Amino acid sequence: MSRHETSALPHDAEAFQGQPAGIVSRSVAAGIDGLVVASVMVAGYVGLSAVLFAWNPRSFSFPAPSGWFTAVAAGTVAVVYFTVGWWIAGRSYGGAVMGLRVVGRNDRDLRLGPSLIRAATCVVFPLGLAWCALDRQARALQDFLARSRVIYDWRHQEH
Repeated sequence: MSRHETSALPHDAEAFQGQPAGIVSRSVAAGIDGLVVASVMVAGYVGLSAVLFAWNPRSFSFPAPSGWFTAVAAGTVAVVYFTVGWWIAGRSYGGAVMGLRVVGRNDRDLRLGPSLIRAATCVVFPLGLAWCALDRQARALQDFLARSRVIYDWRHQEH
């Protein structure tokens, strides 16, 4: 009797399991993560507007935050989102969609400190990702600072 296994992962992709992720996969994941952060920002704005309306509906007007405030708030949301995702799960939502995981030394889960350093540098200097197209091990500048790397990992196994 033969066993039939089904998998959402194409058979050809198995060879990439554990290998460094390249610029295209990482860029797509970053784009998805950008949409997540933008969604959180929109939800926050709508929530604040609803609270202001409920508080005083007669003199309600939509809030008009400054560009600086919006940029700092979005940066803060992104740093928290990435830090928590990489520290707790080893991946952000974009990374999960693309089958990517961020690992530290010896392919261990990334600790809180390096997760925070990596998140802050990704937000402050997002073009650092471009370096992974030039590096033989596909490391971005943020990976050098946090001593991390991004691998293809569809089946996360505890180390």
